[in-house]
Amino acid sequence: MAHHTSQPLHAGEIQKPNTGWIWKTFWIITGITALEFVIAFLMPSSTARNSIFIILTIFKAFFIVANFMHLKDETKGLIWTIMIPMSLLIWLLVALITEGNAIHNAIF
Repeated sequence: MAHHTSQPLHAGEIQKPNTGWIWKTFWIITGITALEFVIAFLMPSSTARNSIFIILTIFKAFFIVANFMHLKDETKGLIWTIMIPMSLLIWLLVALITEGNAIHNAIF
């Protein structure tokens, strides 16, 4: 849904665009990306670091979908239908990375 103001327009007047929510989204995604860069350069390579990257990336993806694909304006049932499988996918990715790391450490 578009974010429009409810002010009446006079004949020939063009409504001022409401771009505040786009800038808010931009700064939140920029902040998360900056946090990912800090983690990449300060934290040693490990399963925990990979898990943090996966979670932050999924969070950014959900934030983009919620704002630009208007998921936040949908019913709660549709949101849960999308979020529950996504959370199970995150759990699966973390489990596979953990198990793969354990197998790698056992072999080498």
